[in-house]
Parts: sequence; C-alpha cells; structure tokens
Amino acid sequence: MISVNDFKTGVTVELEGQVYAVTEFQHVKPGKGAAFVRAKLKNVKSGGVVEKTFRGGEKLHKAHLDKRGMQYLYMDGDGYVFMDNDNYEQITISRNDMGDGVKWLLENMTIMVLLYNEEIMGIELPNFVELLVVDTEPGVKGDTATGASKAAKLESGASVQVPLFINTGDRLRIDTRSGEYMERA
Repeated sequence: MISVNDFKTGVTVELEGQVYAVTEFQHVKPGKGAAFVRAKLKNVKSGGVVEKTFRGGEKLHKAHLDKRGMQYLYMDGDGYVFMDNDNYEQITISRNDMGDGVKWLLENMTIMVLLYNEEIMGIELPNFVELLVVDTEPGVKGDTATGASKAAKLESGASVQVPLFINTGDRLRIDTRSGEYMERA
C-alpha cells in the first residue's frame, strides 16, 4: 500500500482494477477543510489519462511493474515475436499491446517489455533510435536558408519530416517519444 501523500512522478498504482502511472500530482491544503491530492494518472495499458482527487492520507495498492529486456525477432501475422534476453523464451505481443512504438522497431532491437502479474502492459522503447532513410526527394544545393522540411521514409516504415539537405542513404537519429528528427547519425 502507498499513501497518496507519497506520490511521485512515475509511481504505479492499482486503481479500480487497472494499473496507472502518476504523471502529475499536486498537494492542496485549502484554508478550510482537509488537505487533498489532485493527480493525473495515465493508464499503463491503454494510455488514457484521468484526473482524480484523493483525500489526504488515502491509501492505494502499489503496482510493481516488471521490466524485462527483450529482443525483437520478427513479425508473425498480427503479432510481434520477442525473445527474453535472460531465459531465451519467445513470446508474441499483439499489435494492440505494442501501441505506436511499432513504427520504430527493427529486427534485433532490444526494448523493455512492461509486465504486471505476468500480463503484458506495454513496451518501453529507447528514447532515441538510429534509422536509415530509404526514400526521400533529393536535396537541392543551397536550399537550406528557409528552414523548410520534406517527408522521408525510414527503414522501419515510418515517415518523418526532415530538413531539405537529408538524402536517401543517410542515417538519422530519431526521438521515439515525439517522432521528430534530431540529427544525422
């Protein structure tokens, strides 16, 4: 059990049969009445965000998420096959459980799989990945002063906006959290 007074960003709790991660919280002590805690909670499985207000000192069940390093092997129909790096067991994760992270996956990439009571809650990608540009319009010399961008298709199948000087065959560093181009690798 954890008191709502002990909330910190990233703490996971079980509420109404679901697992939530605390994204924001605020302790409020009004002039009259009892203190309370206002929190934004993100559902770990679905990604939905809810706002809840708790009485000061209220207790919730703490959810201990298990993070396991797993290597992506291949796609099999509607599932993605991963191998546990510790015991070499293979598991298949459905497209729904993967979320938007699929567009950054490459074979042999290692990611963290979040488990709660041996149930897959989601995946945690590295913050940055390096991917090869497989298709984009050619850059024109001297056409960099405007700060314009163009679409580039990456080896993982994702499309991102890149500066005009990027060419097919360049390796790019991409932020997986925002999906934005960072720099050439």
